[in-house]
Amino acid sequence: MTEESEVFMLDGAPEKDPNRVLKDVLAGTVGGIAQVLSGQPFDTTKVRLQSAAEGTYSGPIDVVKQLLKNEGPLGFYKGTLTPLVGVGACVSIQFGVNEFMKRFFAEQQLKKNIPAGTPLTSSQFYICGAAGGFANGFLAAPIEHIRIRLQTQTGAVKEFNGPLDTIRKLYAQNGLKTIYRGIWPTLIREAHGIGIYFMTFEALVKNEMTSRKVERKEIPGWKLCSFGAAAGYSMWLTSYPIDVIKSKLQTDSYTQPKFRGSLDVAKSIMATNGIKGFFKGFVPTILRAAPANAATFYAFELTMRFLG
Repeated sequence: MTEESEVFMLDGAPEKDPNRVLKDVLAGTVGGIAQVLSGQPFDTTKVRLQSAAEGTYSGPIDVVKQLLKNEGPLGFYKGTLTPLVGVGACVSIQFGVNEFMKRFFAEQQLKKNIPAGTPLTSSQFYICGAAGGFANGFLAAPIEHIRIRLQTQTGAVKEFNGPLDTIRKLYAQNGLKTIYRGIWPTLIREAHGIGIYFMTFEALVKNEMTSRKVERKEIPGWKLCSFGAAAGYSMWLTSYPIDVIKSKLQTDSYTQPKFRGSLDVAKSIMATNGIKGFFKGFVPTILRAAPANAATFYAFELTMRFLG
């Protein structure tokens, strides 16, 4: 295989495999499961920091200490069933749409008589990822809402007894509107964040392939992990404030909400804590970014190699 064709494959060359989409989705699901198992303790710590009242915790270490003292190690995995199923589906959508869009852009390049093997641009990679993120946002919003309600329960008395009970109680309040609370910041975070996410990863992969003259399948696992970690860092560094707004909305009282919407949350955060309020819980999030996203891309790429 020539170097030119290798780069073209990287950028989503049109393929005739009728099972291509199914393979993309399956590999994405495996990547999502790997992400949850490696990142859930960090996510629980982040959500509690983001949503707790002022003065509840002095920082991430305090969250960990209190959680271990009051709930034990399993407390880190509260609400894991929902993301284990849901994030697998979410990541499958992200990767599936991203791969579809890469093939779409490759086909458009051929129609414009752009030589086969011409790499996609960074902006095209961003659009591919943003499309995947936006599509995923409609599924991610309710899944994250349910997970956050479960993650933020503390003490012996619990309002929700699992994912199904959470869905039932939220739906009883105001139907799908309550379940989908936080949909707009979720869509914004997913579209922009996942756009940056895939753009970063693909840029690193493309550089590795062209500089070392190797095929994508020849890139070693440790490099895939490092590229995934970098993608995770870039995503959260550029989208974290909107995630804080989303978490505030989704942990607000669902019977007597304090906030009218995202703008109201943003004003409240700024008035109470200033700019630093938009970065509450950032430390556990950025610590989670490396292992969770390294595992995601490693699992995805290896599954794709296995499926062919």
